[in-house]
Amino acid sequence: MEEGYPMVTLNDIAKIANVSKSTVSRYLNNGSVSEKTKNKLDKIIKDTGYQPNRLAQSLKASKSNMIGVIIPRYNSPSTNLVMEGIDTVAYREGIQLMIMNSNLNLNRTKNNIKSLERQKVEAIVLFATLIDEDLSEQIKHSNIPIILVGQELREVSFLTYQDYEAGRSIAQHAIDLGHRKILFVGVTEEDHAVGVLRKKGFYDVAKKAGAEIKFVETEFSRTYSYKKALKFLPEMDATYIAAATDHIAVGIFNAGMELGFSIPNDFSLSGFGGYSVTQNVFPNITTVSYPFEDLGKLVIQEVQKIIQSEIENREIRVKLPVELTIQGSTKKI
Repeated sequence: MEEGYPMVTLNDIAKIANVSKSTVSRYLNNGSVSEKTKNKLDKIIKDTGYQPNRLAQSLKASKSNMIGVIIPRYNSPSTNLVMEGIDTVAYREGIQLMIMNSNLNLNRTKNNIKSLERQKVEAIVLFATLIDEDLSEQIKHSNIPIILVGQELREVSFLTYQDYEAGRSIAQHAIDLGHRKILFVGVTEEDHAVGVLRKKGFYDVAKKAGAEIKFVETEFSRTYSYKKALKFLPEMDATYIAAATDHIAVGIFNAGMELGFSIPNDFSLSGFGGYSVTQNVFPNITTVSYPFEDLGKLVIQEVQKIIQSEIENREIRVKLPVELTIQGSTKKI
């Protein structure tokens, strides 16, 4: 070993070569790297006298096709649809998935990341709902690539949807139908995609058109939204209700039916998501359809690019388009 390179680690080799650790790992395991990178690593390893830990190398090789996935909860229809897409491509490509549930708990999310890092997965797919400063820093400084799904974060790879544009499209629909008294039923702004972006897109269009907008905060739960709607529906004067998700919309729909309201004759109602549940009530609920399964397929394809990339800190930033689906729950006034 040449003087100046005591106790060289795989991480040191990656930094000297200006490549990712996964690239060095593939090289050591006779994986696919470019000829230029192979020659560079040959020289660095010879110059430094680096001796890989063969046991650790063997363990790493055995996990080279494993990706960790952290989901927010088990009963999320959007997560389930994205997971269908992820599973389809992962199975086809021979990728093993290690799935962990955060149960909408920030501390549990942070612990799940640490656990997956110890398992030496190649990358982590994180379905993030709430992100505080500590979690943001943990994601940015992880020694394993972490890809966000459904949220965006600066300096972090993400795949999400055009939530702001979704809010704009449903608001424009309400305005085009002549509605100017609107109730927006949303969730906490701790959830940036649903609680902030959808709401902001909706408000920007509706306010510009001179609409009067009131806001009611609820939870993602259909049952909670149903109970909440039983209280606010008898007192509201809105002709249009925009719910932040389809499940919230269905909760409001069921409460309205119980209270004797006629939809859309007494008020129009819309949601976001494009879930099949919007087809299980009559009239069917107007919504913005999201390409959940397509996103799942794209996630795995982009993860493969990240872990196979020879460029350190390669970032993926994707926002998939959404589509307004007009159904029977909205009408002109």
